[in-house]
Amino acid sequence: MTLILRPQGRLMGQVTTWITVGSIFEAGREMQCKALVDTGAYCLTLPAAWRDRFGALPMSETVEVEMADGRVEKGELCGPLKIQIADLSAFAGNALFIDMPLDDEGNYVPLIGYMTLEGARVAVDMVAHRLRRVPRVDLKRALRAA
Repeated sequence: MTLILRPQGRLMGQVTTWITVGSIFEAGREMQCKALVDTGAYCLTLPAAWRDRFGALPMSETVEVEMADGRVEKGELCGPLKIQIADLSAFAGNALFIDMPLDDEGNYVPLIGYMTLEGARVAVDMVAHRLRRVPRVDLKRALRAA
């Protein structure tokens, strides 16, 4: 017998946190914003309107992006950028810039995707609806495959 527990009220919890994103190469070209953790998203996803805030980025590629509703759009995958989630250690990573709609309050909602979570060494605690630092880098599978 399988027991399925369904949450009362909200169908899905949301985890949001503050992030700092900046240029590795040009001091002062950084910004802070609140972002939504989306484990279905590829990486840090920012509005295309913010792209120029970070100056010249040495790596840039136009990519096709499949949206949650199945639409395919163009985005710009850029890096490296300095990314810091909350008060955790900063790391170098990529960001995907897309044409992003404003929310009901007139704000953009950046997304923190799974590659960015991996780079920051954090995991999503779905029970407590928060991020937790992963204490170790896991190489067990890589070592078994070698």
